[in-house]
Amino acid sequence: MIFEIIIILISILLSAFFSGMEIAFVTANKMHIELEKKKETFLAKILTILTQKPSKFITTMLVGNNISLVVYGFFMGNLLMGFFVPAITNEFLLLITHTIISTLIILVTAEFIPKAIFRIYANEALKIFAIPAYLFYILFYFISQFITFISDFFLRVLFNTKEDQIQYAFSKAELGNYITEQLETIDDEVDSEIQIFQNALEFHNVKAREAMIPRTEIIAVDVHEELSILKELFTDTGLSKIMVYNNSLDDIIGYVHTFELFKKPKNIRSILLPIEIVPETMMIHNILNDLIKKSKSVAIVLDEYGGTSGLITVEDIIEELFGEIEDEHDSISLLEERLNDNEYNFSTRLEVDYLNETYDLNLKKDTNYETLGGLIVHHIENIPPTGEVIIIDNYQFTILKESSSKIEEINLKILTVNK
Repeated sequence: MIFEIIIILISILLSAFFSGMEIAFVTANKMHIELEKKKETFLAKILTILTQKPSKFITTMLVGNNISLVVYGFFMGNLLMGFFVPAITNEFLLLITHTIISTLIILVTAEFIPKAIFRIYANEALKIFAIPAYLFYILFYFISQFITFISDFFLRVLFNTKEDQIQYAFSKAELGNYITEQLETIDDEVDSEIQIFQNALEFHNVKAREAMIPRTEIIAVDVHEELSILKELFTDTGLSKIMVYNNSLDDIIGYVHTFELFKKPKNIRSILLPIEIVPETMMIHNILNDLIKKSKSVAIVLDEYGGTSGLITVEDIIEELFGEIEDEHDSISLLEERLNDNEYNFSTRLEVDYLNETYDLNLKKDTNYETLGGLIVHHIENIPPTGEVIIIDNYQFTILKESSSKIEEINLKILTVNK
């Protein structure tokens, strides 16, 4: 009896090990594994052997798991027979009872729990259990070699697919996941080089509407205005380019550069320069390529209805890579105040992604908005008055300042979760 129980426990542990290592190998970060393999250690050599041919490693784990399950089933059957034979005389009912009990035990202890744990700690599991996995890799070498040969043969003949090879390149997603994992373990401020690299991985997924200056902040002048108005705008704003529209901001016809004023023009139209137009769904890396090819530095962003949605410059695109670039003329000051660990005062122009990363918040993200003000308006579908309290998920928003067209500033308080 004791011997049978010991064999059953060992077979369950081995089955859990093989199942866990299989899922760990599949879900582990490939970049992490490759960096570990570059180290000149005994563990690095073992990982190199184990990952040299992925299908062979998976086959070894499957062979070991099946052997463990066969041993478990044999001894578990004998053990359960001793318990239920006196009470259950019907052979069919005895078989059903034995099957249900043994299956539930193996599913919970050797499948669900170990796979869940090994999937969460996949990178660590591969390093910790690499040596015992290598021992079984040697033990089942000829069996797994034969099975791998058979599977490769059928893949080649029936599906015209070559056997798996070592992966020499990594996807952007794998690189991004690896960097994110490393950043989560760093308590200090992240180095600018690491942040730039992470931004570069996400660069190809950023659309114009996520990086543009919104319509409400565009500095522009009507083409019919006097030159004195234009000169005054240049002086007050410190900008080198000012947009020019015809009667409406939805009809921007070009822009004027400060250098053009030295030509002593008669009116604004005589020094008007053409401007590029892009849709708000266009990716910023494509916009950057177009602007560089055409020797331009600014473009108007249009919404789906053809109206002006915003303005995007080469500087705005570069900032998506290198972070905020400020000069002596950047005078926009956004409210950003931490009152305590659970309460903040924010300008609604701040982006949701920025607030989540900087203050470790979990504000809901959506493709319909980018800023904190957009999040609030998206949920309540109106412009709330000053003093109104709004609760969204686990956050309480109190409107501190608003105008007829938008929310300006809010107080954010993190509520306690009711359990």
